[in-house]
Amino acid sequence: MSTINVAPEQSEVLLRVIEAAPQVCRRHQFFVWSQGDFQRWLPHHISVCGSYDRDQRNVVFDVFNSVPVPDEASLELKNIRSELIQSALMQWQRARFKAVVMPLLPIVGSGLARSALSTLGYGEMLVHGIHRPGRPEEVESFFMFAQAGHQYTDEVLQAFEMLLPCLHVAYQRVSSTERQMVLGRTLAAPLPGHPYQRAIPITEREREILLWVRDGLSNQQISEKLGISALTVKNHVQKILRKLGAANRAQAVAKAMTMNAFSSMPHAAGDYC
Repeated sequence: MSTINVAPEQSEVLLRVIEAAPQVCRRHQFFVWSQGDFQRWLPHHISVCGSYDRDQRNVVFDVFNSVPVPDEASLELKNIRSELIQSALMQWQRARFKAVVMPLLPIVGSGLARSALSTLGYGEMLVHGIHRPGRPEEVESFFMFAQAGHQYTDEVLQAFEMLLPCLHVAYQRVSSTERQMVLGRTLAAPLPGHPYQRAIPITEREREILLWVRDGLSNQQISEKLGISALTVKNHVQKILRKLGAANRAQAVAKAMTMNAFSSMPHAAGDYC
C-alpha cells in the first residue's frame, strides 16, 4: 500500500480524535467518540470490538451499531466461536496481522450474521487487531467495522493501521472500567446471609488514599493528588495499617483487596474517569 497523504484539515480531525481518546472510559463514551471525527477516518455503521479478558481467558466481544442489527446477528457477532469472527481472525492472520478487508458474501454453511449483514447491504468488513509481542496466537484486542453500501479503500486501511494503537488503548480502558463496575455492583449486593463480602473498617478518605498506595504513589505524591499535606497522608496511612492489622503498605493493600475495598470506589487510578 502507498503512503497515506494527510491534508491539513485531515490532520486537525486526526488530532481531535487522538486528543479525545484518553477521556473515553465508559461504553457510551466509546460509542460517541467513534461516531464523531473518528468516522472521517474509519466510516462505519457497525463496529465489533473485542478485548482479552484475563478472567475468562478469551477475547470478549461487544457490538456498537448506529443502525438496527438483527438480534441473531448481534449475538453471533459477540461470539468468538462464530463462523464470522473465526473467518475474520483467519483473514487477519493470513494478512500477517495487518488491516484487511473481509468480503461478506454469504457462503454455504455460513452463519446468520454474514447472511443477515449481506441482506442489509453490507458487502465487506474492515478487520484489524493487536496480539501479544512474539505471540501472534494470543490476541489482545480485535476490531471489525462495516458500513452498508461502502467499499473500503487502501487509504482507509492505512488509516486503520495509524489509528489502531489509539483505538486499542481506548477500548482496553473501556473494557477494564466496565468489568470493574460490574464486579463492584455484584460484590456490593451479596445474597442475604452470604459471607462473601466482609465489613470494611476504613473510611472513604482512607480508601481513597489506599487506592493511591496500591498504585505505588508516595505520601508526597498522594498529598499533591488530594491537596492535603504529606503529614496528613502519613497519619491516614498509619490509621489504615492499624485498622487492617497490616505490618506495611503492601500488606494493607493485599488485605483491602481480599475485602473488596476497591470494588465500590467511584473511580480508580488508570481505570476510571
